[in-house]
Formats: sequence, structure tokens, C-alpha cells
Amino acid sequence: MEKDLTQGSPARTIVSFALPVMGGNLFQLFYTLADTIIVGRTLGADALAAVGATGTVVTLVLLFVQGLTGGFGICLGQRYGARDREGLQRSLAAAWILSVVFLALITVSTCTMIRPILVLLKTPARIEQMAYDYLFVILLGTGATVLYNMISNILRALGDSRTPMFLLVFSALLNIVLDIVFIVPLGMGVAGAAWATVLAQLLSAVLCMVIGLRRFPVLRPDPVWRDWHKSARGLLALGFPMGFQMAVMCIGQLAMQAAINNMGPEAIAGFTAALKAENLAIQINSAYATAVSAFVAQNYGAERTTRIREGVKASLLQLEIANVVTAVVMVLARTWIVALFIDAPTAEVTAYAARYTMVVAPLYFLLGALMICRAAAQSMGSALVPFLACIVELFMRTAASLGLSKVWGYEGVCLATPLAWLGAVIILVPAYFLVLRRVERHQQAAHSSESSKSCSA
Repeated sequence: MEKDLTQGSPARTIVSFALPVMGGNLFQLFYTLADTIIVGRTLGADALAAVGATGTVVTLVLLFVQGLTGGFGICLGQRYGARDREGLQRSLAAAWILSVVFLALITVSTCTMIRPILVLLKTPARIEQMAYDYLFVILLGTGATVLYNMISNILRALGDSRTPMFLLVFSALLNIVLDIVFIVPLGMGVAGAAWATVLAQLLSAVLCMVIGLRRFPVLRPDPVWRDWHKSARGLLALGFPMGFQMAVMCIGQLAMQAAINNMGPEAIAGFTAALKAENLAIQINSAYATAVSAFVAQNYGAERTTRIREGVKASLLQLEIANVVTAVVMVLARTWIVALFIDAPTAEVTAYAARYTMVVAPLYFLLGALMICRAAAQSMGSALVPFLACIVELFMRTAASLGLSKVWGYEGVCLATPLAWLGAVIILVPAYFLVLRRVERHQQAAHSSESSKSCSA
């Protein structure tokens, strides 16, 4: 079941790896959208606004978990590419132990800070209690998110992108069923939607772990796990900066959400619907970034830099074509997006969603360049440059949200997203080439030294 990404055509290897990831991401998006549609159509616009008002907080936690476990996965992929089985086993043990520690810290800290967070986000009083109910359940279930992302990144590091996809399909269908049961006959409100999401993801994570342990002997406990501390520092050196930078990036989105919340429930509902639809583009880009990350990590471990260059070029071309097609679809569908989530939406809510789409969708190509170059640089061991790009992205998003909103109102807030992408791309594109060149020089120097020693002998 393990897949060697250091062999075969780079373009075909990446697209064959990315498609299952994309399928899983789209099904994850599907059940997220189902969540939103059921809430909006059964509980009304205020309930949708309550879920949307907490969306950035949920995303912040999710992005940190994805970044942290994604960094761990890169380390595992590098060890697998280098054929270092002992190092791979130590890294596995360290990844699990560190994940449990971070899980405890995240759950306790976030669940005790919900009320202050809602006040900070200027959540309207009429939806505050619903927002609290939804957010508390989601944050309480952070363990399911950590467990699923950890085992998924481990499997992807070993070249298996299909198992996580199949389990996400199952989770998506289960989430829809639980949504309907918890919200309609049981009358649990927005908290029911949150419980449905948490339980569906938890079951998916458990099944993914069971299947992974049965199919991949390398994942089973080994005596070398006692030496997990020898790999812990390396995992933290890449995983924590990745998780932190993803969380920092989301702080800018909190500034956007606060600005939108200040414009009233109609703006929140329209903005939320547009963001939910935009997840289609984000999940496509995220899938390619995951594929590039696994591809580059294995080839970096195997010291195949020419193959890295070819793979990144091919994936960027494939992804940007997909982004153009997605942008066209989003623009054409902008006026009926809200109708997917709210029964009989008002003209004002529809207008808010359409205005956001018209500003952001034509600039999806910036997101593609950002995702590919960041994933490639991180997978070659560079944590500093992506972090600096993240700081720039944070500054651009926050400044635009707070500044441009006063000049252009709602459109000013919408511009914050593409401006943040642009700031990051200006740093990441040249940085990727610099990191790749540095790796090439390091490997050439190492090989020259080995050749000199061999000739001397």
C-alpha cells in the first residue's frame, strides 16, 4: 500500500496522488455545505449567521491542527524517501505523543475562552447564544480533528492518499444523516449540527487508524519508539512553525470577520454563504498542496532535486488551469449561491454574497501560486520563509480589513483576501527557487566530499 513518489512521471505522479486528496476534500466540503444548508433552511438566517460568525475561530483551530500535523507528515515523508526505517519509527512515536500534548492544550484553552472571543468578534446579541452553543461543541471535539489529520498525514507521507478519501466519503454521508436527525426530529438546533460534525469525523478517524494499522506494518508499535525524543525536536522545528503560521494567518481572517459582524446579520449571512461556496476553490488548491508536499518531501529525502523542480512546475500548471475554470463557474453562479443555504433569501443577503465573489474569484490564481510554492519550500525543510510570508499575509489582510473597510465598506473587506494572497506570493515564489538552489548546492557539496574521500581511499 506504500507508494514511492520518487519514481515515474512527476506530472502523472502528482495528479494521481492529488485526485484522491481532492475527492476527499470535496466530500469534506460537501458535508460542510450540507451542514450549512440544513442549518439555513431549517433554522433560518439567524442560525446560519451564528454558525458563520464562529467560522473563523473554527478555521483557526483547524488550520493550526492541519499545519502542525502536516509538518509532522513532511518529516515522515522525508524519512520514508531516505529509506530510514528506524528514523521513520521514531518520528511516528514522537508525532503521536506531541499531538496528544497539543490536543490537551488546544481544547482546554479554547473552550474556556469562548465568551471573550465572541465579544472580541462583535457578535450580534441576537445570535450570540447560538454561536456559543455551536462553537463549544466544535472546540470540545477538537480531538477528532487532531486524530483524523494525524493519521491522514501519516498515510499520505507513505504515499497512500486513497484511504483518507474513502473515509471522508463515509464521514460526509454520516454527517448529513446525523445533521437531519439531530436538527429536525431531536430539535437540538445549531448544537446538533456541531455534534453531527464532531461524531462523523471521530468515527472516520478511528476507522482510518484501524485500517492504517492493518495495512501498514510500519505504523505498529516498535521497540525503537522508546527513543521518540530523538526525533521530537525535528518534528517540532517544522510542525510547530507550520501550525503557528497557519493560525497567525487566520488572525487576519478574524479581523475580516469582526468587520463583517459589525455590518449586521444580513452581511454575515451573505458573507458566510460566499465563503462556503469559495471552499470549492480552496479545497482544490489544498489538495494540490498536499500532493506537492508529499511528493517534494519524499524526493527531498531521496536527494532528487531535478525531479522536485519538474513536479512543482507541472503541478502549478495543472492547478492554475483548474483555478481559471473554478473562477468562471463561481462568477456565473454568484447570484444563486445564497439560495443553496437559505430558503427565500432577501435581495440584500444575495447581493452581499455576489459582491464578495466578484471581487475574489478572478484572483484565485494567486492562491494557486501561494499554495504550491509554500508546500514545496516547507517540504524541503524551510520553515522561516513560509512563516515570513504568513506574517506579510496577516498584515495585508488585517490592514485591508480595518483600513479599506472604512473607505470602501464591504468591498474593502472583500479585497483583504486577494491582497493577502498577493503579499505572500511576492515572497514565496522567489523564495522557493532560492531554497531549491540552496538544497542543490548542499547536495552537490556533499557528493563532492564523498567523491574526494573515495578517491583518497
